[in-house]
Amino acid sequence: MPERGSVPFESAHIGYEILAYLAEHPDSSDTVEGIIEWWLLEHKIEYQSAQVKEALIDLVAKGLIVEDKRMNSRTRYRLNQHKHGEIRVLLDQQSYDMGRTRGSG
Repeated sequence: MPERGSVPFESAHIGYEILAYLAEHPDSSDTVEGIIEWWLLEHKIEYQSAQVKEALIDLVAKGLIVEDKRMNSRTRYRLNQHKHGEIRVLLDQQSYDMGRTRGSG
């Protein structure tokens, strides 16, 4: 049982996210709904954007997806059709592993 005055980990984490936002935007104020929709969502999008970029770099390096850089255009990513079977095996294995992890608790 948590001590009096202690905050569960997830709530504390969100509290730090709110403080981080306010530290970067000290003149901000908003409602609970605004904080959820704008402050926390913005932070999550920024964090996940960095994770997506790292994942794409890894997937391209492994040859599982193909990077298509066009002149005067944004880079596009697509499945490496030559690795489709290997990708299915990886996805099936991941699904199996996740099922085992959930079932063993």
